[in-house]
Amino acid sequence: MDTEHTISSYLIDKLYANGVRHIFGVAGDYVLGFYKALENSPIKIINTCDEQGAGFAADAYARINGLGAVCITYCVGGLKVANSTAQAFAEKSPVIVISGAPGINERTKNALLHHKVRDFDTQLKVFEQLTVATTLLDDAETACQEIDRVFNAAARHKRPVYIELPRDKVLEPINTKHEPIKPTYTSDANALSEALKESTKMIKRAKQPVILAGVELHRFGLQDVLHTLLDSSNIPVASTILSKSVIAENHPLYLGVYEGAMCRDEVREYVESSDCIMMLGVFLTDVNLGIFTSQLDEGKSIYVTSEKVTIKYHSFEHVEMADYLQGLSEARFNKQITKQRPHPPAAITPTPTAGKKMTVSYLFQRLNTFLDDNTVVIADPGDAMFAAIDMIIHGETEFLAPAYYTSLGFAVPASMGAQLANPALRALVLVGDGAFQMTGMELSSIARFKLNPIIIVLNNRGYGTERPMLDGQFNDIHPWQFSKIPLVLNAGKGFYIKSENQLEEALVQTEKHNDEFCILDVQLDPDDSSLSLQRLTAALSKRVQ
Repeated sequence: MDTEHTISSYLIDKLYANGVRHIFGVAGDYVLGFYKALENSPIKIINTCDEQGAGFAADAYARINGLGAVCITYCVGGLKVANSTAQAFAEKSPVIVISGAPGINERTKNALLHHKVRDFDTQLKVFEQLTVATTLLDDAETACQEIDRVFNAAARHKRPVYIELPRDKVLEPINTKHEPIKPTYTSDANALSEALKESTKMIKRAKQPVILAGVELHRFGLQDVLHTLLDSSNIPVASTILSKSVIAENHPLYLGVYEGAMCRDEVREYVESSDCIMMLGVFLTDVNLGIFTSQLDEGKSIYVTSEKVTIKYHSFEHVEMADYLQGLSEARFNKQITKQRPHPPAAITPTPTAGKKMTVSYLFQRLNTFLDDNTVVIADPGDAMFAAIDMIIHGETEFLAPAYYTSLGFAVPASMGAQLANPALRALVLVGDGAFQMTGMELSSIARFKLNPIIIVLNNRGYGTERPMLDGQFNDIHPWQFSKIPLVLNAGKGFYIKSENQLEEALVQTEKHNDEFCILDVQLDPDDSSLSLQRLTAALSKRVQ
């Protein structure tokens, strides 16, 4: 055994080799040894105010970088990232969750050690339900193989994995002769050939084919293949709200976001009247489908995911999505000459009226023209997300929102992950006042690490999404003076906004003030909401009453 290499050094080298340059978390005694090893490595520790904030930051980092990592202590830290890990699993975001744990030698006679819940493997069992692979690194002889196995699972499935590292194993030597094995995956040649033949025939016969580009195209790095397919076929493309910005939204073939009855009528009509709907990497979730108001005919559909290919009513197993899309992009199509098709409405800067109170409509119309090529928009669920549907995102993967799992509190900590994954981007965070109160004080971490997001707080004095469904005092929250948070943190710049001209003045200032965060407290009427949210809450209210 070569004492220069340990379990922790192998794990750190594995993270670095897979593109991880930052790791998020909160230290604790069971993980201090590993944190010290991280501190002496090229990976920068981003310690946050709370573990859930670290989990959301790692999730956003993974969505942009391709892999993220969060490191926490046993149970009191680990169980706090259960929610963010569940979101990463649901939305296919590959996050490596690393948790410290009591040493193996400490576990004799089932000792009642601090942070323990029931048994020593309680946390491990929890994460077995929230990840695609788990491991306990309790044996130096197998530690390298186990680390490789879970990393391969994260890469294969684009979902989180869990690694538990007992504190007495951190510096345990390993066998340096270990050779990592990276598995390769190939399609069944016959199944692939038949799937391509059947789908190509269907596309060529179609008079109005359309592509619905899903989030898996981003997660599996297939956006370039999508561009090749668009160039060769001239087929119009729409996204879902979860996959918004899978393609730059100023692309000439881009229709807009499709979301059943919740999207623009012209987009819905074009997609649903198609005689060949190519759903590529799409999640068929309730929100993506407008609370199941979509009318997508299975008999006119090609449905491709990382798990299988379905053409009309025929399913093909063991067909890799990358192989299928590559084959499709190489097929010779007659370039479609389509009828007049919808495009996202042009961004027009509104003229502010002095003293006129702010509305959701005006806010988002103005923010749409505020975006540039270096802006990543990060939205929390609610009108922060739904009102942003028609914002025109300039670049690929520059709109992040938990549009399936819909956990409040994502956006503010996610801005850390997004900006660290791509320092060229400035984050525009869209968050409700209720969601901000959950994780917004990660602004302290943002200030510490000198990041510069622009935080737009939609302050409608409570949970505006829930009020139309079923109202009560449970939807009220204590009012915060968000614009004064910079005084508490001794960092950042705050703005209190009640009118259109105040918004204009604040946006001018935030463009100039780009060396630290800005927070805009936008006062909105509690009953004011976007048309998309009104449609959503009308559908959901029937289910909650």
